Amino acid sequence: MAILTDFVSQNNLIIYVKVSAHKLAGIESNKWGRHIRVKFYGKSSVEKLEELGNGASDPFIGSAIGNGSSSQHSISHCSGIDALYTGYVGNKSAVFPLQLLGYDVDQINSVQFSNHTGKMLISLHLNRYPTFKGQVLNGQQLWELIEGLEANDLLFYTHLLTGYIGSVSFLNTILEVVSKLRAVNPKLTYVCDPVMGDEGKLYVPPELVAVYREKVVPVASMLTPNQFEAEQLTGLRSMTIDIRWVVITSINIDGNLLLIGSHQKEMGKSPDQFRIAIPKIPAYFTGTGDLMTALLLGWSNKYPDNLDKAAELAVSSLQALLQRTLSDYKMVGYDPKSSSLEIRLIQSQEDIRHPQVKYMAERYS
Repeated sequence: MAILTDFVSQNNLIIYVKVSAHKLAGIESNKWGRHIRVKFYGKSSVEKLEELGNGASDPFIGSAIGNGSSSQHSISHCSGIDALYTGYVGNKSAVFPLQLLGYDVDQINSVQFSNHTGKMLISLHLNRYPTFKGQVLNGQQLWELIEGLEANDLLFYTHLLTGYIGSVSFLNTILEVVSKLRAVNPKLTYVCDPVMGDEGKLYVPPELVAVYREKVVPVASMLTPNQFEAEQLTGLRSMTIDIRWVVITSINIDGNLLLIGSHQKEMGKSPDQFRIAIPKIPAYFTGTGDLMTALLLGWSNKYPDNLDKAAELAVSSLQALLQRTLSDYKMVGYDPKSSSLEIRLIQSQEDIRHPQVKYMAERYS
């Protein structure tokens, strides 16, 4: 779950980074004009690709490769729905991009796992992790956090972002949170990624579908389902939801992969509809849905009357990041088809902040 409040800071950024000596030049050349102080701690515990060939399951997990800069550009208020120590899915895929786009983010972790569960990848034999450990937040614990915010007069947020939710009780609590936040700020934008399944298979309890369809859809400002999830929400093979913003993030039509968007600018009038052709990449990545929803939130807030432009920027960012990820894995001799790939989020900061728009929206009716 993510909650956002718009705020732009023009202050100089002070960053303390633990790096090895040879990283200092890289940091200096990538500071983007901001003042950077580097506190030197001595040799880094992990050096570029030293673990490759020594049993490391992933050449990039835990390694310190990249440009060495860890700059964050403050900006909005977001609360997140899950957290991991290894890999990039859930909040770890959503929070950092939102910060880069100018959002101060408050995250609430619905789960705290050692790594992602890879539910959608097990049937494809691509899940790299055989097990996971951690804790799950329940609805009562979530509500206690909200009560703590309320007691300190901290409930004014501009946006709420939710992703994977594993139980009906927790989803019902989310709906109570939406109601409470809108009592404080009636203009709250609720962006919901209704994570339920893919490739024709559910990986959440079936009873969640009805809650999304009957309770979440009526209160959401934006929905970002994939094709399978859109069909679950409507019970149809096409999308007929009366909501301001709907983006089907991936849909296969006649062998072509598309993003389909609908923007209803005035209630009762026909929405503006558009599509963006997306290239197919011969690999599987984790965290892309969470990242895409965060990018759509970030850019749609900057272009509230042009969802198609926001989608162009989001798609272009994501595709650049995926191509970088694929290239980096291939560069070190890793077979991208052998298992799912962890996205190269930190190394793609400029692709997120300043995407080169290469994928254009096409309007249709």
